[in-house]
Amino acid sequence: MKLALINDTHAGARGDNPHINDFFFRFWDNIFFPALAEHKVDRVVHLGDVVDRRKFINFAIWDKWQTCFFDRLNNEFKIPIDLLTGNHDCYYRNTNDVNALKELISKYPNVRIFSEPQDMQYGSLLVALVPWINSGNHDVAMKYLETTAAPVILGHLEITGFQMDQGNVCLVGADRSIFERFDMVISGHFHHRSSDGLIYYLGNQYQITWADYNDPRGFHIFDTETRELTFIQNPYRLFHKLVYDDSVQNFEFWKNHDFTPYANSYVKIVVTRKQNRYLFENVMDALYKSDPLDVTVVEDYSEPTPDDTKPDVNQAEDTITIIRKCVDGMTMPGGVEPLKLKGLLQEIYVEAVNEETAIL
Repeated sequence: MKLALINDTHAGARGDNPHINDFFFRFWDNIFFPALAEHKVDRVVHLGDVVDRRKFINFAIWDKWQTCFFDRLNNEFKIPIDLLTGNHDCYYRNTNDVNALKELISKYPNVRIFSEPQDMQYGSLLVALVPWINSGNHDVAMKYLETTAAPVILGHLEITGFQMDQGNVCLVGADRSIFERFDMVISGHFHHRSSDGLIYYLGNQYQITWADYNDPRGFHIFDTETRELTFIQNPYRLFHKLVYDDSVQNFEFWKNHDFTPYANSYVKIVVTRKQNRYLFENVMDALYKSDPLDVTVVEDYSEPTPDDTKPDVNQAEDTITIIRKCVDGMTMPGGVEPLKLKGLLQEIYVEAVNEETAIL
């Protein structure tokens, strides 16, 4: 049996930005749906976070998801889908009972919704489905993980030590040792794709924020008989970086540069040396003519280092690293655990990033 595994689709992301939604559907229309037919997929399993915000979604955005995703899956492809609740799907933080999946998607006949851990048979393979674990269902979920006979988990799990996105390591959550009795643990939740041989974080299907820049995205097909995971990459990129240095780049260089990939995307141009203002203005004109969603210019005129190399702008400390170092330098009052404080601040930061408004 072949399962198409998707997760963290985040419908309504970036403040219900319609351009972001259109970018998402370039993947669904051109990559995902054709792959379902090509690979003869039997069922889709969504590993949580169908929607982006826990409490509301734009009606126009959701109409697009209904007509162009769930209707197509049900009516055109006639493929059933199992949905696990993720943390973004749940209205409350301490229970999965009230969630967007039940409220928005339960009307479809091809849909099954899982809000609590449950065994499920897929072909010859018994699988443990594990939705988001919160304070309300923690004890029940831990007991289930200790007793289930399923050798494979499909879930929306927060496991410490794995990267949430590039360079951003999760410091809280379940300990890896809890899952060592299983053969495979396949999970959504973290947007960066990674694996340690036992635990497979699938990453999400597409770029959403600048934290996703240059990080491969796509979805997976899981063969329940061979337990093989096949990655199908999403070729579309929402974020691009350009380095401008007119000490080495002339008119001919930029005349031959292909600006077409920057249409409907976010572009950051890093200026390391600007001696020819006319050339720079021509480059900017060509860039804007490609119709990007947004252009940010970052000017970096730092002096060469002793080995005559420029600092790598991509190596600057990210916000999460700065937060952690700040906590490390603080004197904590009694009862405050630095690790838990880092985790809480990290969670707040990630949620704030995901709440960016549509004008950004």
